[in-house]
Amino acid sequence: MFSIFVTVLVALAFLIFSIFKILREYERAVVFTLGRFSRVSGPGLVIVIPGIQTYERVNLRTFTLDVPPQDIISKDNVSIHVNAVVYYRVIDAQRSIIQIEDYTEATGQMAQTILRSILGRHELDEILSERETLNNLLQEQLDKMTDAWGIKISSVEIKNVDIGKSMIRAIARQAEAERERRAKIIHAQGELQASQQLVEASKKLSEDPSAMQLRYLQTLTEISSEQNQKVIIFPLPLELIKPLLHKSKPGDNT
Repeated sequence: MFSIFVTVLVALAFLIFSIFKILREYERAVVFTLGRFSRVSGPGLVIVIPGIQTYERVNLRTFTLDVPPQDIISKDNVSIHVNAVVYYRVIDAQRSIIQIEDYTEATGQMAQTILRSILGRHELDEILSERETLNNLLQEQLDKMTDAWGIKISSVEIKNVDIGKSMIRAIARQAEAERERRAKIIHAQGELQASQQLVEASKKLSEDPSAMQLRYLQTLTEISSEQNQKVIIFPLPLELIKPLLHKSKPGDNT
């Protein structure tokens, strides 16, 4: 009699543990009754009738999914290896169980496909310099594809872009050529500005003879200071030199 009582007590305990399920705050239970979808329950205490009902536990927290390196040919025919990381979470427990067998595996495969598709439509310079824009584009496209599964893509981040050594050398040569081009442009702009300043200075000096005389004397002083030997210079007033300059002009017979 005592053994029967113990057996019944154990059976009742097992039945209670089978009926009552406890779900955490971030968990939901997708309950099926005789194979058909019944409800989404949780968090807290959930009742599941053994033999009649079954359930699938769904985690609603954000997950991290590493996308393995993908071989991609960019728009300008450069072979690169790109890997990424995807942050996603379940927003509809019912669809994540009913619409897809394994939403984690499916999201990873879809991320690889979209990564190759989108980056293959861009040139290498864009992939390297516009990473934030590409991340947003990848997130938008992947979120659109996984919406039917009840999955929300929080963000997609391109981690590494690996290229061959020959392409690295080519990029270095291109960067060096770009620096040389900019240096030549800056030098040419400096020469242009200097010539414009000289033209303005000559106009100012021609307007005032005394200023021309002072500049003439300053030039003689600079010439004498640059010589290693002693040089004796006899400065002449410009008024005495001007008639000689006029007579030396071609076509002047006076």
